[in-house]
Amino acid sequence: MLRTLHDVRTDKRRGGATARGTSARRRPPVPWGLAVIFLGPTLFLYLVFTVYPLLRTFYNSLFVLPTVDVEQFVGLENFRLIFTSDSVIWPAVRHTLSWSVCSAFLEIPIAFLLALALYARVPGERVFRLAWFAPMLLSYVVVGPIWQWIYNYDWGPIDAALRFAGLGGVARAWLGNLSTALPALIVVTTWMFVGFNMVVFLAALHSLPGDVIEAAYIDGAGWWRTVGSIMVPLVWPTAAALTVLCVIGKMKQFALVYVMTQGGPLWSTETVATYIIKRAFQWKTVDLGYPSALATLWFLATLAATLLLGLLFQRRAQPESLT
Repeated sequence: MLRTLHDVRTDKRRGGATARGTSARRRPPVPWGLAVIFLGPTLFLYLVFTVYPLLRTFYNSLFVLPTVDVEQFVGLENFRLIFTSDSVIWPAVRHTLSWSVCSAFLEIPIAFLLALALYARVPGERVFRLAWFAPMLLSYVVVGPIWQWIYNYDWGPIDAALRFAGLGGVARAWLGNLSTALPALIVVTTWMFVGFNMVVFLAALHSLPGDVIEAAYIDGAGWWRTVGSIMVPLVWPTAAALTVLCVIGKMKQFALVYVMTQGGPLWSTETVATYIIKRAFQWKTVDLGYPSALATLWFLATLAATLLLGLLFQRRAQPESLT
């Protein structure tokens, strides 16, 4: 008697389930011993030097800590003082956010244009690639004195060039002026990090499908039309990731400010990070609870900024179809 179609389908399902079950049973065991050996030291260091200090900071924010062994529970009092009686933290927040936003609008477009120049193989591209990326290799301790000399009013090359061009009235002490100190530092970080963003953009451009770009040229699209209609949408996820990294990095800015201006003049370059360090270790307040509350709030603000930027860029994370 011929088997019905239902019986054949049933046998196939049973056979597939049996094959999957056999494959699952034959799956090699997880080498937990090796995993512990290789991951254990890294996890231990991460817990000790990252997780524990973070949790300890949250804990300290609820106390007044005049000494290491003495603590007085105050609950949310430190947070209340931040919002009601701290006259320094809000200018520091404004400076930090301005730095983050301005750097993103400067670094990302400039880096993309430099990457386009290298992608188009301009003459001397190898020299330019090295020259544009070299600042990224320098530390803040080296960059700070270099740019202090560049910005110097008496013998710095910027003011010397302005005087030579007959624009001596524009020359000024760039780091000593309330209105130019923060923009001067933003220029320094742009100079430092644009090379890193350029290299990432260049890698993204080289990974683009060549047949799509070639088809655009065949259809008569010029260089800039190809850039705007094809390259920009395809590298948008890269630009979004670099923007997030740029904003978060500038929200943690400390070393360059400490080396070049230490927050001056008159708090005009104070950032949240430098203010926290001053309250914790330089000012004679003898209390680690209040700086811990500042650090806790700024951690939450940085986390919120990361999530918000992720949501803003999520809709355009995948490039649109080019067909």
